[in-house]
Amino acid sequence: MTINKQATLINFKKANSLTAKIISMIEKDEYCIDVMQQNLAVIGLLRSAHEMLMENHLNSCFKTAMASKNEKKKREMTDEILKVTKIFNK
Repeated sequence: MTINKQATLINFKKANSLTAKIISMIEKDEYCIDVMQQNLAVIGLLRSAHEMLMENHLNSCFKTAMASKNEKKKREMTDEILKVTKIFNK
């Protein structure tokens, strides 16, 4: 496993753990601001993981597709990147 994949996996595991903590906090009716702070931590971890995934994809799959002579594959790969970027930015 590459360092980038390890870091991405760590972020997902931390986000998963924090999500469980948030659920527990809500069930215990803890202070709203404390819950929101934990939620923002999860959002930060997920954004970071997404950026790492994108970087890995651009440096591997996307780079390979762009180096090929297959124009259809290049177009499809570009469309995929644009689609994911639009969803991320919503």
